[in-house]
Amino acid sequence: MPRATISAAEARRIALAAQGFAEPRRAGRGAIRRLFDRVGLVQIDSVNVLSRAQYLPGFARLGPYDREALDRAAHYAPRRLFEYWGHEASLMPVELHPLMRWRMKRAHDEAWGGMRRVAQERPELLRDVLEQVRERGPIAARDLAEQRPRRSGPWWDWSESKKAIELLFWGGEVTSARRRNFERLYDLPERVLPRTVLDAPTAAEEDAQRELVAIAARALGVAAQPELRDYFRLPTAAIRPRVAELVESGVLLPVEVEGWDVPAYLHRDARIPRRVESRALLGPFDNLLWERDRVERLFGVRFRLEIYVPKPKRVYGYYVLPFLLGDALVARVDLKADRAAGLLRVHATHVEEGAPPESHDALAEELELLAGWLGLSGVAVTAGARAGRR
Repeated sequence: MPRATISAAEARRIALAAQGFAEPRRAGRGAIRRLFDRVGLVQIDSVNVLSRAQYLPGFARLGPYDREALDRAAHYAPRRLFEYWGHEASLMPVELHPLMRWRMKRAHDEAWGGMRRVAQERPELLRDVLEQVRERGPIAARDLAEQRPRRSGPWWDWSESKKAIELLFWGGEVTSARRRNFERLYDLPERVLPRTVLDAPTAAEEDAQRELVAIAARALGVAAQPELRDYFRLPTAAIRPRVAELVESGVLLPVEVEGWDVPAYLHRDARIPRRVESRALLGPFDNLLWERDRVERLFGVRFRLEIYVPKPKRVYGYYVLPFLLGDALVARVDLKADRAAGLLRVHATHVEEGAPPESHDALAEELELLAGWLGLSGVAVTAGARAGRR
């Protein structure tokens, strides 16, 4: 059967609608629920030059929402979000916990080498650390006994206890109770997660992975297999059979997208709005930007993280946010929250080729909105920050 064909413009609008950019921003009651219904999960990152990464997807889609609402959902009863390895370290609805247990079961085989070595060479340490969490939780890794970090180059290595508790976290034997200045505090799942979640049956591995692909497909709207796999960082070998099963059941429709050189799949609930009238600053860890090849296919823009690039080699800056206007990425800005001065500093602005004339004014308005949401008094543009079109 020939594949249905959709235009590149339709694919772009489908993707934006699936991520929540085709509807008016609303930051009131139920905003956090609506956000996670759309995106499925958000990534956590420690860089705080502007804002912690987990807060920015909500601002992009909801406008100036209450960040404490996200903290309450993630850190306090009744717990609605939990932290685990989804797309990197992530926050996701507690209802997804049973779908992640296959990954927890693989911890001793798939966790990073240092964690596995501790489990193999010092299994008694895992038992001791788990007992400390049971007796003293919520507890930070640095407060565990046997903290003996050693110096290695410019960084402090993880202690053996830190490796042990991270393996227990990977395996689901402990979980994150909350964060304290971004430091994770660990506790037992039964003291953190709702009883209904803990008692929910564990899905078989293939069933769980198939459901995670379906969630990714709904959040993406239209996507190729690599981004369906990447959304929850699924095993490479699992994606092809799970996609085939979803096609067979009618959840996914194989399509050809104009200009794409890879087969694509359309979620059955995806909608194609006639137009998208969005305005949003996208954090560098935003769900829409996770798969770089897809960003380039959808928007014709090459986006790369430069946080870990040496300063002389950066093209756009350290903490760069693309600016979405309508259905196009029209600019990108390198931002910093100067909390001491109470200012949102714009270190650089790059306008994309073909951006409409109203892009500058729209970006200026969005920067003012972002500054107010962050509790800053205004926007300060560094001299020479407007780098022109690229």
